[in-house]
Amino acid sequence: MEIRDIEIFLTLAEELHFRRAAERLHVSQARVSQAISEQERRLGGTLFDRSNRRQVQLTSLGRQLRDDLRPVYAGLRDSLERARLTAQGITAVLRVGMLPINVHELRPYWDTFRARHPAWKLHISHPPFADLFGGLRRGEIDVLVAWLPVEEPDLTVGPALFAEPRVLAIAAEHELAGRTSVSLEVVGDFQHVDIETKPDYWFDSYVPSHTRRGRAIERGPLVRSSAEILTWTGMGEVVALFPSHMTRYWVRQDIVYLPVHDVEPLTYALVWRSDTENDLIRALARTVRDLGPHPGP
Repeated sequence: MEIRDIEIFLTLAEELHFRRAAERLHVSQARVSQAISEQERRLGGTLFDRSNRRQVQLTSLGRQLRDDLRPVYAGLRDSLERARLTAQGITAVLRVGMLPINVHELRPYWDTFRARHPAWKLHISHPPFADLFGGLRRGEIDVLVAWLPVEEPDLTVGPALFAEPRVLAIAAEHELAGRTSVSLEVVGDFQHVDIETKPDYWFDSYVPSHTRRGRAIERGPLVRSSAEILTWTGMGEVVALFPSHMTRYWVRQDIVYLPVHDVEPLTYALVWRSDTENDLIRALARTVRDLGPHPGP
């Protein structure tokens, strides 16, 4: 099995959706389907149950192959990357996953870290929030920038990078579009999105389960990314709470953002697996502590 075919299989095993897997891999759906069919032919068994037209499922053979290939593929990929970086004089890489999208505003942290440690590379990515701590626990990232609270026994919460007020994203033609701000009580009049994989306490800090008067805030369609949230919002199906940097980084003609004046600011901090803490993680945490929380725009 070629390395690319292994990557295709593992991506589909994670996404369980041909289109999403193809988009992640930047190939056609036909290429994904062809690679999987060829793997199944060589193995003599079915890797995915395709009876559901919208989403596939791993068979028992597929689950076994996924579990066997994951560490092998990760080790091979890491070995090749280390060799490439060593040739460039880079001795280590710190992989930072960010749930917020305001990477540019946090440049003082990244630039200071790089200046202090020129032989260390900083790699920043945006893991899916639907699998919040999965990247940390699987070793795909070293540090996560996530909103608080994070109350997981195997994770360490480090210094805070910033805190932001909240805004409500609505469709441009929404009945609230003429307002200058809204309260949480008003927010509770409309349906919000939901995500599949989460600690309830963590998502409740982002989208409260109830208004201040105790009314339940309805959650509707399941989503996997901010892009999906904005698609549902732009169509007028839902409203969505966001940190205020969305108004600067994700401007769309079909979306209006309204300040929510009675919700606590959302604080984002560094989070990492306690048992993987190392010099690189401590160096980034020290950089954030030395510079202090970002003051905002």
